[in-house]
Amino acid sequence: MPGLSGIELLKTAKTLDPALPVILITAFPEFDLALEALRAGAKDFLVKPFHPDDFTSRVHRALEEVRLKDENKILARHIGKEYMPTEIVGQTPEILKLIGLVDKVAPTPADVLILGESGTGKELIARRLHVKSGRRGHFVPVDCGAIPENLLENEFFGHERGAYTDASRAAPGLMELADGGTFFLDEICELPGSLQAKLLRALQERQIRRVGGTDIRSVDIRIVAATNRDPQQEVKAGRFREDLYYRLNVININLPPLRERIEDVPLLARHYLPRICKEMNKPPLGLDESAAEMLMHYQWPGNIRELQNVLKTSVVLCSEEALTASDLPELLVADSNGHCDHAFTANKKKHVESFEKGFFESLLKHHKGNVRAAVDEAGIPASSFYWYLKKYQLNPQSFRG
Repeated sequence: MPGLSGIELLKTAKTLDPALPVILITAFPEFDLALEALRAGAKDFLVKPFHPDDFTSRVHRALEEVRLKDENKILARHIGKEYMPTEIVGQTPEILKLIGLVDKVAPTPADVLILGESGTGKELIARRLHVKSGRRGHFVPVDCGAIPENLLENEFFGHERGAYTDASRAAPGLMELADGGTFFLDEICELPGSLQAKLLRALQERQIRRVGGTDIRSVDIRIVAATNRDPQQEVKAGRFREDLYYRLNVININLPPLRERIEDVPLLARHYLPRICKEMNKPPLGLDESAAEMLMHYQWPGNIRELQNVLKTSVVLCSEEALTASDLPELLVADSNGHCDHAFTANKKKHVESFEKGFFESLLKHHKGNVRAAVDEAGIPASSFYWYLKKYQLNPQSFRG
């Protein structure tokens, strides 16, 4: 090889693509050369002459390592590193009945459709179904409304090498990564019609075909879907396929809004407070009875997610050992009928939303639009990160460059 040694070529290749696995083949069985090659990033070192079987086995091993790394990256992006609890907190008859239903359904292979308003904890129910099912595979969530329509098919089914311009290597889809586990389709009614027919076929046959490929791959997955819309109304309006709705709606779990189990609010608040105090770098705080009483007088249109946000604001403002009514952000001012005004005054709500938006903007700016890196630093599940991007209409593309 004139003009360039094998070691120099190896170093150049690793500079261009650090993830590229390189096997160096040489006619010189020198220990120092092998050591230099491995230090320069070679995956393996092969001395001529060699048996073809030895060569192919090493290549297969290198490719398998690449495949596993790619799958782990995809799983880390969608599953998130944060531990997600599965405990459903509540003592009202409605919630106890719900827990009994979830635990009864979990060990079966039946697909489940979870209905409920935003912020009621639909993903929590899905995770409990997975944990209680005993399935050994991963819990793989996907927010159908957060992924651009032109990327959904690739995200769901994966692609083969050369399927499109940037497809330099094959990659599995989320359904393939959920093999042996649970595939959670959050906000299923946001799924575009172009993908609904393909998803229906995949669910019926439990088989998928990667984009640009011809091989049919079987997947053993349990489907759990969720939506905050009325799926029957979506079917009537022609936005959601009727056959897909009936395919998903084997078991129906309806989550009650927080206002229908208001007695659980103090219990939920005390459950979340330790974690929120830790997040906000505050010492553990209790919940004063005056604060608990105030929390129970509000209707909570944002459900548990709104309760968590209120607690975060209150924890930041609190200077005592327990949250009191005065720490709550001008919350639960009862009118003459015993009802409550909005959770925040206009100024308070604007302040909190401005803080949240600024936080996610700063993450995207710091990482130049790299969502995966921003999610890692934020320490929240990717689905939650995308939810905030959608809420504040933040486009990662605009932060690149």
